[in-house]
Amino acid sequence: MENEIKKEEFTESKVFGELPQEKWDDLTRAVEHRVVAPGTIIVRQEDPGDSFYLIRSGKVRVYRRDNDGLETNLSVLGAGESFGEMALLTGQARSANVEAIEETHLMVLSKEQFERVLKDFPDISLTFVKQMSEWLLKAEKVIEKEARQQYLAPRVSWFDFVLIIGVSVVLALVFNQSNPNGIPLLPKFPERKAIPVISAASAMEEMKKGDTLLVDAGPEGFYQRKHIEGALSVPLSLSDILYEVTFEGEEKGKKVIVYGETFSKLYDWELAEKLTLKGRKDVKVLEGGTAAWEKAGYPVKKWEEKE
Repeated sequence: MENEIKKEEFTESKVFGELPQEKWDDLTRAVEHRVVAPGTIIVRQEDPGDSFYLIRSGKVRVYRRDNDGLETNLSVLGAGESFGEMALLTGQARSANVEAIEETHLMVLSKEQFERVLKDFPDISLTFVKQMSEWLLKAEKVIEKEARQQYLAPRVSWFDFVLIIGVSVVLALVFNQSNPNGIPLLPKFPERKAIPVISAASAMEEMKKGDTLLVDAGPEGFYQRKHIEGALSVPLSLSDILYEVTFEGEEKGKKVIVYGETFSKLYDWELAEKLTLKGRKDVKVLEGGTAAWEKAGYPVKKWEEKE
């Protein structure tokens, strides 16, 4: 019978693999069992999240579509894997579309059933957060790669470049002259007075003591290309979700040193401010970032070095 689903089918599931047998039996009796044909859109981007899906058999494609209709494939999920948890955990709309690649058999939990499982088994909540953070990091990497391929700017001469910048500045000045509100010609950076900086040498001494976390706040793609050895990747854009995963357990009491400054974006200062607002009392910013660290002769990991 369709409803007789053995727990052994999901022993490798990151989410329900450790669920007690009696709870599993209750769950499988209560859930909706659904079979979808190839090409069926199971979840639509921007729709409200009202269900959680566990794949019993078959495969689905997860993808995003932008306003111009361009699609970016994020992942392919198969038996034992799940989707739909992000919208339920965050309360936001669906962040991607999910389409059946082949005939797919699903177990569907309502929002109420999903929340009941999390309430009865808190450890599963942490598993979901970890799984979701891994998915988001992977998705961000895919989207970044797609963006580079689709929007790689053509080469222009120095004359054209200077002309474009000059015209832009003139137009901005003219606009500011006629508009009392104006527009900023330079990016606004966060207030630095409240957050102390630390030199590369002092940071190395702190790291040797073993009570300090070194955190890279830049995008995942930057981290993969080059990062300080031993640093954790906590992209600014995903910091709210990754916070509980990165700073759980023993890590909660450790000091934090953040780096990740670029010419156009102060990822390090913004993340340091966020951590301070979350109540962390010993947060510093690495003065000079990766460049200062590397100049001091301290170890970094680069793209060609397989970790």
